Amino acid sequence: MSAQWRERGPDSRHLTPMREGQLDTIMAIENAAYALPWTRGNFVDSIASGYLAHCLLDEHDVVLGYSVAMRAADEIHLLNLTVAQHEQGRGHARHMLDILVAGSREASATQLWLEVRESNSRARELYRRYGMAEVGLRKGYYPAAAGLKRATREDAVVMRLALEEVT
Repeated sequence: MSAQWRERGPDSRHLTPMREGQLDTIMAIENAAYALPWTRGNFVDSIASGYLAHCLLDEHDVVLGYSVAMRAADEIHLLNLTVAQHEQGRGHARHMLDILVAGSREASATQLWLEVRESNSRARELYRRYGMAEVGLRKGYYPAAAGLKRATREDAVVMRLALEEVT
């Protein structure tokens, strides 16, 4: 699967393994994207644990986005998929999903799972358009963002993609 992750596409976007030297840029993107972002330690731990942690770079090796996924048996669990705000809407998330799915299928994974905040309608729509199904709800999975008047936790929508169904 590693060769696929480094492959440059015709538009010069390319995925490379995430490196600790990229974490300042990743943290800037993460902090801009989320009210409750991952910590630097979350990324360091993901890299150290051998997770599928990758950066999408442009032709000048500028980070456009990143993804972190965990392999478990014959499944892949997408933990984080983020595109820099000024790069959103240009197909980068779909491109990263395409490569993750292709690599997952190559590694004989049968399913891709993720949780997404119930309030993150933009991400949920992206995943639905990609063919993922909403299959469950994890009550109180996420800490609630500041300013929410209801419970201190937010529900997560569990989504699943059967990899053999992807065309």
